[in-house]
Amino acid sequence: MSDKKKRILIACGSGVVTSTIARKKIEVLLNAHGYKGQYEIAQVPLSTAPEKSRGCDFIVATALRPSELHCPFVDSTPYLTGRGEDDANEQILRLMEQ
Repeated sequence: MSDKKKRILIACGSGVVTSTIARKKIEVLLNAHGYKGQYEIAQVPLSTAPEKSRGCDFIVATALRPSELHCPFVDSTPYLTGRGEDDANEQILRLMEQ
């Protein structure tokens, strides 16, 4: 991985409630894998995700994939349901390595 911090966008309907749940789980995951200090996370409403995705390395959203994204997308609904978290974690860790 380069020395540049990864810019991660987390989106949900309002940019507050479910994205905060996902954010906490993602921070625990990344810190546990040695990425502490190597990423920046911003939370946004889903409606602004396409525009805001231009400057990000990847987006994690607790809703359907918005159209016209400008970076890779990870579905984070598993962080809300508890089903499929391993797949979401693997996708995020792979994106951190790119």
